[in-house]
Amino acid sequence: MARKTRPTRFALAAVVAGGLLTGCTSDDGSLTYQTDYSNHRPLKVVGYPSMGSLETVQKAVWRLADGDTDGLAALAVDDTHADATARNWVKAFGAAAKADVTADFYDEGSVRQVVVLYFAKSGQIKEIEARIDEDDSWGLTLAEPDPAEATAKPTWAPPKPGSSGSRTSGAPSGS
Repeated sequence: MARKTRPTRFALAAVVAGGLLTGCTSDDGSLTYQTDYSNHRPLKVVGYPSMGSLETVQKAVWRLADGDTDGLAALAVDDTHADATARNWVKAFGAAAKADVTADFYDEGSVRQVVVLYFAKSGQIKEIEARIDEDDSWGLTLAEPDPAEATAKPTWAPPKPGSSGSRTSGAPSGS
């Protein structure tokens, strides 16, 4: 009789362990984030991002590096110009996003945060805004359908990251 119960106990233990492991696995969003994290260069960070602004900016840099205009547009808080802006950004910054990128976070970041991206490979500098949407999730303002506007260097940002990051007085009050 012991022989018959051992396989049954083993099968029952396997089912219970499988159920426990399933209960402990990450949701699809966490798994995607972890996979993205391991497949890309780490973002260098200056300043004081919130958890939401940091994750959103990191995803944006990954989408740029991957040339994923749809994924970048999906991060938009308003989709009026999201597709055109995403195409502009990927075309302008995609290749540079595959190398080192530093994000300099300004302001305190509870509901919105101005971020300046410094692309080490190309020397390009890009100002973006991460903010909370109507549904309380973080996203990006993608409102630059004109390629010239999308690639314009911010006039107020320092030439190198860390010069004045996360100082409310460092960023213009209207951005």
